[in-house]
Amino acid sequence: MSLVLGGGYLFFSCNKSFLDKQPYGSLDTTVLASQRGVESVLIGAYALLDGYQNSYGIGGFGSGTSNWVFGSVAADDSHKGSDATDQPDITPIEKHLQLPTNGYFNTKWQTVYEGVTRANIALKLLVQATDVSASDQKRISGEARFLRAFYHLEAKKVWNNIPFIDETMTDYKVPNEKILVDNTVDSWPAIEADAQYAYDNLPALQNAVGRANKWAAGALLGKIRVFRKNWQGARDVLEDVYNNGTNPLGLKYGLFTRYQDNFNVDFENGMESVFAYQSSVNDGSGASNGNYGDVLNMPYNGRPFTCCGFNQPSQDLVNAFKTDGTTGLPDPDNYNTNPVTIDAGQAGFTPYAGSLDSRIDWTVGRRGIPYLDWAVHEGTLWQRDANYSGPYSPIKNITRRAQQGTAVDKSFWNSPGGITALNINLIRFADVILWLAECEVELNGDLNLARTYVNMVRARAANPQSFVYKFVNDADPSQGFSSTPAANYNVGLYNTAWADQASARKAVHFERRLEFAMEGHRFFDLVRWGEAETTLNKYISYEKTLRPYLNDAVFSANKNEYFPIPQRQIDLSQGKLKQNQGYN
Repeated sequence: MSLVLGGGYLFFSCNKSFLDKQPYGSLDTTVLASQRGVESVLIGAYALLDGYQNSYGIGGFGSGTSNWVFGSVAADDSHKGSDATDQPDITPIEKHLQLPTNGYFNTKWQTVYEGVTRANIALKLLVQATDVSASDQKRISGEARFLRAFYHLEAKKVWNNIPFIDETMTDYKVPNEKILVDNTVDSWPAIEADAQYAYDNLPALQNAVGRANKWAAGALLGKIRVFRKNWQGARDVLEDVYNNGTNPLGLKYGLFTRYQDNFNVDFENGMESVFAYQSSVNDGSGASNGNYGDVLNMPYNGRPFTCCGFNQPSQDLVNAFKTDGTTGLPDPDNYNTNPVTIDAGQAGFTPYAGSLDSRIDWTVGRRGIPYLDWAVHEGTLWQRDANYSGPYSPIKNITRRAQQGTAVDKSFWNSPGGITALNINLIRFADVILWLAECEVELNGDLNLARTYVNMVRARAANPQSFVYKFVNDADPSQGFSSTPAANYNVGLYNTAWADQASARKAVHFERRLEFAMEGHRFFDLVRWGEAETTLNKYISYEKTLRPYLNDAVFSANKNEYFPIPQRQIDLSQGKLKQNQGYN
């Protein structure tokens, strides 16, 4: 069931800024001071989880919570893609040469604070409504504060120095109200307090899978504490989620048997989905409720897709999936040595024969490998400009060919593919498991338990059910798949105790890269680990030998860990918002 409704239910949106807000129309907010009105506004707050609502001109290609621009392209997972002239504002973000006037920052800021605003309006209306039962008051306030924490966390990851906005604000245009515009006060305590409230007050069972429940709130609270390096507090709440958590309809959390089921419409809202944006298509919303943020991220050149070639995986990421032929383990330090075969053109290509982690081919579309059920990927022939961004394609955001009739919005211009019903995974149970592994490592606690957690995730990748298999007939993929693996998959477990905390930390961090590659987390993980400068400059040094447009790229420590506050927002605040270090 989708929670996301069309824009007609919402009355408090805007296409300028949360600091310069006027409601559309003249409807008095008191009309919504009822359970029906409050629930409608709350659903509107959920609706912004995809970062887009065309009814009000909110959001854009880079504003979604899939965070492909800020979490993947800005890291070492992917390139902007397409060609040099399309969406050029992403290029300086990839190179870490961005300016505060870059439109992608303002669009992201508008979107997350619109989500905050909708959550706050729901809380304000809830106080006025007289027909809401005590139990529903508790639930609604818990959901609204969960969403407010989630959106503020999105902003915090991107900009760090952000204002925390709560429901007490009455005049969005008063620039001297400190709570509104002051981004010099640490927002972490307020964000964590919202998540804690949601964890304490939300029910374990909900009436729709898309609604946050107690366990989704617990996972969010654990994530916040992980970012804050409160390892003991994170472990406490994450262990509760791990041991007792269920989805909103009561299904016990666990890992899917098959890795790929996390990215398949047919299996969404299953046991691994802790919290996800509920994508919907063909629902009369004008494609507002699908995962618009990823609509550019499909192969190009009509083989078999027509647009648009963005978010192309890097060679560095592809090489990271190499494994030792004997142990089946990765090499976090030397994986770019003897790289996976690069398709630089159609003549003379020899497929890579070395052993690989099976997750590579559910993460990266590469030459010679079935691209879901569509066709055998043709490498450079599927790219708009392979000389610019390489031969690889994203895949986790792509629906199956067999699902096109029901999972793709027929009203949208980009087809096949386009706006789809594929949910955006915001928190998976694998997150909970690997965060728990981090907690054990950072507490210098039970390293064997941390290893067990990592091995749980690796065992799933090692399962032949998680392999990609060759087509029975490459010329006719509709005949299905054979029993022959498409590559030399070899995924081993860590069967030897980790020698020390540093070894354990390296293994856990690298496992998180492999498990969540191309899911928009990588940049933020590198920053919170304190590894961004070293890792990204090493990546640039390697990748620019293949992609010359990166020659002037450089990650500057004590600056590029966070992005510039949008200049538009500083101007609207009359200078009350302070620019981040290094961008003045």
